[in-house]
Amino acid sequence: MTATDVSAPTSSITERPARDRNGWPMLVISLALIVIGATAAGGSIPTFGTAGVPLLVVGLLLTTVGFVLALGLTVVAPNEARVLQLLGSSYSGTIRTDGLRWVNPLTIRRRVSTRIRNHETGPAKVNDLDGNPIEISAVVVWQVEDTARACFAVDDYVEFVAFQTEAAVRHIAGSFPYDSADTLSLRENADEITAKLSEEIQSRVASAGVRVIESRINRLAYAPEIAQAMLRRQQAGAVVAARQRIVEGAVSMVELALARLEEDDVVDLDEERKAAMVSNLLVVLCADRDAQPVVNTGTLYQ
Repeated sequence: MTATDVSAPTSSITERPARDRNGWPMLVISLALIVIGATAAGGSIPTFGTAGVPLLVVGLLLTTVGFVLALGLTVVAPNEARVLQLLGSSYSGTIRTDGLRWVNPLTIRRRVSTRIRNHETGPAKVNDLDGNPIEISAVVVWQVEDTARACFAVDDYVEFVAFQTEAAVRHIAGSFPYDSADTLSLRENADEITAKLSEEIQSRVASAGVRVIESRINRLAYAPEIAQAMLRRQQAGAVVAARQRIVEGAVSMVELALARLEEDDVVDLDEERKAAMVSNLLVVLCADRDAQPVVNTGTLYQ
């Protein structure tokens, strides 16, 4: 499985800077035009006849221009962008500079947050690669990287990220076994699985201009209907592994004991005595409870 297997088609629209300028000078100009125009229009009222008409027209014109210029003022908050669309049709660029900015008054300005966000999927019930039902959920940390794609490539980029994240989690859960010693598994190889999950989510949401910062599986368990059976199987496997380790250690200790006794010439043991000694040592070392010693008052052959 590779990330390109589930990648979405990319959009031809990409982000570019918009033509904007500092809004404070334009605010001063707009206010000045409105004040001058209103003053001129007000001064034409006492004038009767045709002499006051030009002054009234100029006053109204200046006031209108001032209001139109003021419509181009827009406030951009930190970690926020404004996507401009001219007359609701074509993409005109993106403003990322925070503060008071001025743009073409005929543009529509869509607010897009560039803050880092996180999304947590709900518990999803999926069959793993071995067919076992499991419950899995994940958390993804993401950020809008291309505001143009986020606005025009998908209907709602927040909902799109949520849907694609859940789809990626389900796909990853069904592509690997829950627990396996022979290959990558969801439980034993968390780092590798998390890396693959991040790659798949990124490939799915790249068309929306979103960058995945991190993803983590925060819940992973067998489904309730098989949880008890799987727990007993894991416990049995742990007991077998522990017994195997104990037996291997006991055999090594018996071999070492026999070798030291023979090397130091402490006692001369024939094959029957060696067998009895091996049996006794293995019983003592491998028993799951304390051994009860039996004192032999006779000999081994009686």
